[in-house]
Amino acid sequence: MNSPVPESRLVAALQNSLVADALAMPVHWFYNPLDIYRAFPGGIQKFEAAPQYHPSSIMNLHSTNGGGRGSQQAGEAVQVVGDIILKGKRQYWGVANQHYHRGLPAGENTLNAYCLRLVIRCLSANKGCYDPALFLRRYIEFMTADSPQHPDTYAESFHRGFFANLAKGVAPERCGAVTHDTASVGGLVMIAPIALAGLLHERDLAQVQAVCRLHLQFTHPDKHLAQVCDAYVALIDGLLFGKGDARELIAAAARHSAGIDPAQLVQRYSDDNQVVGGKFSRACYIEDSWPSLLYLAWKYMDNPRQALLVNANLGGDNCHRGAVLGVILGLASGAGLGDWFSQLEQARAIEVELSNLMLALKSPD
Repeated sequence: MNSPVPESRLVAALQNSLVADALAMPVHWFYNPLDIYRAFPGGIQKFEAAPQYHPSSIMNLHSTNGGGRGSQQAGEAVQVVGDIILKGKRQYWGVANQHYHRGLPAGENTLNAYCLRLVIRCLSANKGCYDPALFLRRYIEFMTADSPQHPDTYAESFHRGFFANLAKGVAPERCGAVTHDTASVGGLVMIAPIALAGLLHERDLAQVQAVCRLHLQFTHPDKHLAQVCDAYVALIDGLLFGKGDARELIAAAARHSAGIDPAQLVQRYSDDNQVVGGKFSRACYIEDSWPSLLYLAWKYMDNPRQALLVNANLGGDNCHRGAVLGVILGLASGAGLGDWFSQLEQARAIEVELSNLMLALKSPD
């Protein structure tokens, strides 16, 4: 590291990302906000366990042998879900209204957040530098372990597509699958630790953007998503090093990369559902989720706690949208939501992982 940068910004960003994911988990992919309030009177106000019934779930329509929707035929010789990844979880996929995160307790994280933690561990093991071969090897080990390394029941399309390709003998670095939802906000969840560590090491934005695009290619090969990723990393850079007023940095990112003016949206719409769910879809698609989370970041920048609650109660892909929102808010404020973070199911393990990352970033090359 060439010059000291407050540890609080990096730590707050990653802590808030994991908090946002866990907060939204019980109502992840609830597409009707009224269903959220039926399941949780008053809405999500704290960490909650995943309920048994999911009114919007289409998990029974998703392919268990690749990305996207499709076959769940039990007669197929080898199934990606159950035989290669998510071992012991295959039986839950054919059930109508099954919760995507079946059985997760209050404060637990989803699979993509566990993958964010995997990236942190990879960085720590390599002096804070991103090594693509190390990530791919550990990602494969993590996802295919006979003893589950995470508690989730669901794996997004990109995971299933990756391992379907791997099972066909495709080289790991070319296993990224293209489906209808490749350009999704879930692709940005693992980017933050790579960007933060890279910027602290290099202070070279273009180089760090290139590294993040390389990682994205492994999981979400899509040109438009790569452009959004560049904008996200540039925003991380500006907020991490205080290169201007935080709200204006967010507004500039929104104008330049999403074509929206958050101030005008706030002035025009009194209800956040009119923006997230009205103007933009609640779904994962990046053309909707990226402007939605920038709008929320700008509007609630001074109150990160409210921002994450609002995000959770807007439903849709609120876990992954929230994970990115949490990073932006943590960097903007330089402070985490410590009381919530301490309630995460894996808080102690995450603390160790973040401490190891900071030690790796401080160690001489």
